[in-house]
Amino acid sequence: MTVQPVADPRFDTMTDRRGTHSGKWDYMERLYGVSPDDGIAMWTADSDWPTAPCVTDALRRAADHGIFGYVPAYDEYHAAIQWWMKNRHGWEIEQNWILTAQGLGNAIAVVLDVCSAPGDHVATFTPVYHEFRMKINRAGRHVTECPLKRDGDRYELDMEDAQNRLTGRETVLLWCSPQNPSGRVWTADELREVADFARRNDLILVSDEVHQDLVYPGNRFVPMHVAAPDITDRLIVATAASKTFNIAGQRTGNMIIPDITLRKRIASRLSALDYKPSSLGLTMIEAAYSEEGAEWADAQVRYLSENVALFNSAMDAIPGVHALPLEATYLAWVDFSGTGMSYEEISERVLKTARIAPSAGPDFGTGGESFLRFNLATPRARVQEACDRLTAAFSDLQ
Repeated sequence: MTVQPVADPRFDTMTDRRGTHSGKWDYMERLYGVSPDDGIAMWTADSDWPTAPCVTDALRRAADHGIFGYVPAYDEYHAAIQWWMKNRHGWEIEQNWILTAQGLGNAIAVVLDVCSAPGDHVATFTPVYHEFRMKINRAGRHVTECPLKRDGDRYELDMEDAQNRLTGRETVLLWCSPQNPSGRVWTADELREVADFARRNDLILVSDEVHQDLVYPGNRFVPMHVAAPDITDRLIVATAASKTFNIAGQRTGNMIIPDITLRKRIASRLSALDYKPSSLGLTMIEAAYSEEGAEWADAQVRYLSENVALFNSAMDAIPGVHALPLEATYLAWVDFSGTGMSYEEISERVLKTARIAPSAGPDFGTGGESFLRFNLATPRARVQEACDRLTAAFSDLQ
């Protein structure tokens, strides 16, 4: 990846997130034993810079208005989502396809509740976002892992192996596009393979596309519905502005469901739970999904590109360590298998010597055993500090 140096005060400015209800920083010591006073939080997938100015301006106007009553309709919010999907991703959707949930985690939980029963199996392609497994287990369902095949620096589908791993008790497939943790951007042909797999095995296909805007030059994200429009009878696309605009704490995400029968099933459950979205969440996303928000999002990707280049270069310079090239996301997937160390020794050096808290690779399922995932959505000076600490922590390797 060739990246031109980018300096941008919107992303370079250090913000102290300690004591601000930040799970990423305030829970780090409790979970990893790394103090936020001298440690670096690189686990939870949110950013360490403020959201786009158009979003904070919209919030400021709402605060100045000072009234936060009931929201009777969501037309402007839905129109903003339509505009974004069409202009950014070439995906034309209808307003009535959109159902809003309390974030994508809640959306997945609702789908599991409606489209599967306790004891059912849910298929995933691993290594994959660790919360898939956790949500499946919390729902009283069981995970069926379909490991991706690693071909050098890329993960590839192995549909024959995946088919052989199914138990016959699967009802749902949770799919991640772009892929977390590896940063793969799936091709349209690969997406059609996944859609065919879901159809052939009568699975509801949930395509988590939350990282759709964080794609690096030379790669093109394709929405599942664009790649496989004939899969609509069983397709639920999960999207949110949360990763792109660093507003995950607003707990506002969407299920885009083209099929009316499937959509009614999900909508009925949301209604029974009496779920309605937050007015401030709607306000923020309306502002984000705009031309001004698009400019900010593009600038963020340019900045992240250099963070990725800096970090991956430093990791590849450590003997036995290799960072997989990223096509999307701000989550570096780093393989430590070449060090010959146990996972426990690797973790000891990263957590206690380098005082960095990344996400544990084994949590992502089969294929993650020798990996750590590092969040690079933080000012470049902090990325450089992390590189220096990790280099020092493994400096004895030859």
